[in-house]
Amino acid sequence: MAQLIKLQDYISRYETDIFHYPSRFARLKKQQWESIRRFWEQNRRKEEEAFFLSEEPEEENEDKKVMQKLKSFFWRGRAEESAAVEEEEPSMFESIDIGSAANLEELKRKFLDQLFTFQMKWASSTVREKSYIDPRYFQDERLRFLMQRLPDSFLLLYEPVLQLKKAPMELDVLVLTPTEAWCLTFLEEEDQAVYIGSADHFWAKRNGKEEGRVLNPTIAVSRMEAVLKNLFQRQQLDFPIRKAIVCRNGFVDYPGAPFGLDILDSRMFSEWLARMRSMPSPLKTVQLKAAKSVLDFGQTTSIRRPEWDEDSDFLFLNETEDSED
Repeated sequence: MAQLIKLQDYISRYETDIFHYPSRFARLKKQQWESIRRFWEQNRRKEEEAFFLSEEPEEENEDKKVMQKLKSFFWRGRAEESAAVEEEEPSMFESIDIGSAANLEELKRKFLDQLFTFQMKWASSTVREKSYIDPRYFQDERLRFLMQRLPDSFLLLYEPVLQLKKAPMELDVLVLTPTEAWCLTFLEEEDQAVYIGSADHFWAKRNGKEEGRVLNPTIAVSRMEAVLKNLFQRQQLDFPIRKAIVCRNGFVDYPGAPFGLDILDSRMFSEWLARMRSMPSPLKTVQLKAAKSVLDFGQTTSIRRPEWDEDSDFLFLNETEDSED
């Protein structure tokens, strides 16, 4: 699952420490999937064998421990301004109905759906602050698709707002893989539409007998590429930048496409996605530095979290307990 490190102008956990959270998320996600899968398989075996009452006490205790982990697994967030304190997060699995999963694939879907919600929280809050998410993002099929289909080692910035030259600029979609950055813009308003590419300010669009036009998408994707080049150069980062126009539900006819522009329409997107998903490389330092160079210019709108004003029952652990990170 790709990690959503920036959404719009919302405050993000990753902004506080981009070198800490990505590896932590990937590791804990793996641990929790193994726990939930093991628990589900144990329950399935019990149901098949009708052996509920004959478990040994030690095994019962172990089951209770697993269930407790699934109900109240703590994610400890480190705030940049208070490195000695960590917050225990609510369980990412608190709403999963494990017993209702008929098979392993269904369990995986439930797991990923809950991870999506949890990542949305991380992309809109820190230990001390939070941003209010536009509800449309929870229903955004494109956002959910990218997060759930791309690997853990991919860092996603979705419609990020950057503060450049004292003016905010909203970009489309940036995906930072371990080896390169992808600038993506989408043409997906209508199913089976055909877009005729050109160097003009507008492209022709055809859908059956209907005709129209759309703003040339290369304008947006080229702007994103220029922004990234500038930010990477500031930090003297050698990190390749790719750009693509994505049309998963239609076709793009652009034989004269400029060099370096990928056209990922319904004929090519699946191949691109498979290539991304098969990338074996883990998170890399240069990738994290590239992410930081962008996050440093992110615009943030947030408020102080009410928990800090109400003296609620948040628990804190000493940072030394997590020194292995």
